[in-house]
Amino acid sequence: MLKLIAFGIGKKGQKILDLGSGTAVLPVNMYHTGAEFTATDISENQIEFGRKIAKERKLDNINFKVCSAENTGFEDNTFDVVTAVQCFQYFNADKATKEIRRVLKPDGLFCKIFMDWLPFEDEVIGEMENLVLKYSPDWNGCGFEKFRYSYPDWAENGFNIETIHSYDVGLEFSKEEWLGRIKSCRGIGASLSKERITEFENEYRKRLEKYDTDLLKLKHQIHIEIYKSTKTF
Repeated sequence: MLKLIAFGIGKKGQKILDLGSGTAVLPVNMYHTGAEFTATDISENQIEFGRKIAKERKLDNINFKVCSAENTGFEDNTFDVVTAVQCFQYFNADKATKEIRRVLKPDGLFCKIFMDWLPFEDEVIGEMENLVLKYSPDWNGCGFEKFRYSYPDWAENGFNIETIHSYDVGLEFSKEEWLGRIKSCRGIGASLSKERITEFENEYRKRLEKYDTDLLKLKHQIHIEIYKSTKTF
C-alpha cells in the first residue's frame, strides 16, 4: 500500500472507486490515508461481507455498491482514481475502460494491479502446479513467467501510461492457508467433484509435511500499472 501512496493513490480527499473489490481489501487497508473509497463488486455476498468488516472497524470513509465494472451507474466525472486489483482480466476490457474513463474526472488515474506466483523460481509452487495438473490436466492457471509489459489496446485513445512497477515479494502462508488457496483455484475447486477434491487435499497435505516449517514463504510478482485519463472536459 505504501507503493500506491508514493505513486499518488490514496491522497487525502481523493475519491477512489475500487472495481471488483470483493470484501473491500484495498479500501480497508488504505482507509487511514484520508481518501474516500467506494467499493464495488458484482457479488452481493462479497459486498455485504466487506460492509460488515468496515462497520466492525468503524471505517466510515468506505461506501459500498453492487454493480459490474462495465456499468457502475455513477455520474460522469465523479472519481479522482479508479482501482482494479487482481480482477481486470475478468472484465470486458473495452466496455470497462470506457466506463472507467467516463466516471473519472479529467486527468484522473486508473490503477490496475495484479499478482502471480512464480513456479519456475519457487520449488513449492512448481511442485503444487504439477500436482494440480495431475488431477486437472486442462488447468490453464499455471506456468506463469515474469510479466513483460506491452501497451494494451484498450488504453489507446483514452489513457496515457504514468507508472509501470513490478517487484518480487515472498508472501507467507501457513500450510493450511496455502492448501486452502490452492483448493479454491479453478483447477481444483471449480473443476473437481467433492471426492476428487478430498483426494487432492489428502495427497497435497502429505507432500507439504516434508517442509519443516510452520510458514511457507512463496515467491510472487506484483505488477502495478497506473494510467492517466486523456479526458480534458
